[in-house]
Amino acid sequence: MTEPGDTPETPAASADAASPARRRLFRYFLIALIVLPSLAALSAGGLFLYGKYRFEAAGPHAEPRVVMLSTGMGVRMIATRLDEAGVISDRRIFLAGVRFAGADATLKAGEYEIPAHASMATIVGILREGRSILHRITIPEGRTSEQVMLIVAADPVLEGDLPPTPPEGSLLPETYSFTRGTTRAEMVGLMQKAASDLMTELWPARAEGLPVKTPEEAIILASIVEKETGVASERPRVAAVFINRLNKPMRLQSDPTIIYGLVGGQGALGRPIRRSEIDRPTPYNTYQIDGLPPTPIANPGRASIEAVLNPPETDEYYFVADGTGGHAFSRTLAEHLRRVQDWRRIERESARGTAEKEAN
Repeated sequence: MTEPGDTPETPAASADAASPARRRLFRYFLIALIVLPSLAALSAGGLFLYGKYRFEAAGPHAEPRVVMLSTGMGVRMIATRLDEAGVISDRRIFLAGVRFAGADATLKAGEYEIPAHASMATIVGILREGRSILHRITIPEGRTSEQVMLIVAADPVLEGDLPPTPPEGSLLPETYSFTRGTTRAEMVGLMQKAASDLMTELWPARAEGLPVKTPEEAIILASIVEKETGVASERPRVAAVFINRLNKPMRLQSDPTIIYGLVGGQGALGRPIRRSEIDRPTPYNTYQIDGLPPTPIANPGRASIEAVLNPPETDEYYFVADGTGGHAFSRTLAEHLRRVQDWRRIERESARGTAEKEAN
């Protein structure tokens, strides 16, 4: 009921009064639809730029540091190890950077030297490329297999037990690079493969008419050349003398073969050879046997093998120490005997000088 004096409110009047409020609410809604995503985008973009900056910024470590990452470690464990080593500043940013780069499955195990102040981006690159620290082991020419195994056993980085001692002459003397985690058995296998590969390379290019008919015979003669001289420039000439003797045929008469027949893989006699030992027949005494001994007497290097397979042409059949560390070479026995006398005189003078020093 309408009281006297009241004016009735029509529906149209009520809708008109609500319209400005609805329009304001709608405007706010539209503004929110536009502004909030923009703010979110700006916030996300800011976080991305901040993370990128941190990911590419210099690392916290002032000195290079070595970090060992074991096989089977996941990305989170790698991040933890790097964080513990003090080479990254934020594990979360490192993990985000790895995932953004799609590098989750490409980080390699190994022993790494992280450069001073390396950024997380740089570290990821190092781990993806697998640039592990390289260690080295050097096997000098002319060592017996037994002596090589002692070198391998003493290396502090190689792991595992020694394998059985390989046959004489089956290892290539060389400097080998390897990463931590390499076993001693793997290293010996690498040396054997290197020796086999080298002979596969050199044997087809050998000179014609050689008295060595197989790669095995070439290694035997090369091992004798290796033990006869420590002067690199003399190897071809020493090899030529032995080739001439085998072609003659003449006995090789090599002192190192006598020593090997006496001490085997130990390599060194530790004293001068006695006359009785020169006259004593052994399978290795080339003063007493014709041709080559049954096996190499050491592991020859590339230069000695090349010298045997492609010796220079000479008419020399003899050589003897000259007192300077090298040898004097001769074409005839008479010339050789004179040089032997010269060497004996040098030996006597040296012994006399040593005795005088000890007496004083």
